[in-house]
Amino acid sequence: MTITNHLTGPASPATDITHKRRLPKPDQGLLAAAGEAIRDFGLIENGDRILVGLSGGKDSMALLHVLLDLQRRAPVKFTLAAATVDPQMPGYDPAALTAWVTSLGIEHYLQSYSLGRYAHGSLQGKSLCSFCSRMRRGKLQGIAREQGFNVIALGHHLDDAAETFLMNSFFGGKLRSMRASYVNDEGDLRIIRPLIYAREQQTAANAGNAKLPLVADNCPSCDAKPTQRNAMKALLSELETEHSNLFGSLKATLRPLIGQTANSPGLFTGDQQPGLDITSANEQPLTFVRPDHRSG
Repeated sequence: MTITNHLTGPASPATDITHKRRLPKPDQGLLAAAGEAIRDFGLIENGDRILVGLSGGKDSMALLHVLLDLQRRAPVKFTLAAATVDPQMPGYDPAALTAWVTSLGIEHYLQSYSLGRYAHGSLQGKSLCSFCSRMRRGKLQGIAREQGFNVIALGHHLDDAAETFLMNSFFGGKLRSMRASYVNDEGDLRIIRPLIYAREQQTAANAGNAKLPLVADNCPSCDAKPTQRNAMKALLSELETEHSNLFGSLKATLRPLIGQTANSPGLFTGDQQPGLDITSANEQPLTFVRPDHRSG
């Protein structure tokens, strides 16, 4: 794999459309969830040039799978490509994605950078996970601008939105979650989350059913200690065993937050808004402190 800190073009040219690989149809439930979100929030417009952030994990692979299927059938015409940002962490090698993506008939942009070198002296109290997330988003936006895309699609799902909502409520004192769509600070790119109504279990099942070639993400810091996010994930999992419609209720509860725009009054939703930096809050170490019941 060629390591570069500067994107010079697609990792390799896309396969001619007449010879491209045809994937099996995505799972119906996943397609229905994506279609509902796209309709509810007007996520895709005619003529959009959409760049999918593709890590090789189950969620981003499901997103690309769904959008490729919709591109063939939807009355709205849009262009698709994928981009992967490689932070050069041990155990993560996305090079194999290039041949697979281009075999689908779309371009794949691969950009590498040394996370360790960039992070040295730059964390400023943030976790390595949150720093990496911010760096990847910045690199994706750079690729989109350089290659003429106006939309970036990310693979966040309803589980992510619910976890973010609880984190903001419990630890930030804010009524916030992930938004289905927002415009970046510079105002030149729209970021969308077409899977925001889908469940994580649906993206996992789809990856297995379609035999998608997932790439392991072996980050040494993500699971090193308990975090707010994985504590919320465990809490939701436990509650769902007792309340089977938990996420149905959460979807209805979160919909006003998910659909918020930057100009909506009264509520902020944590992507590009002032106040708590939800990115840095995502992966803070979680410490439980025994309450002091002694009388004053």
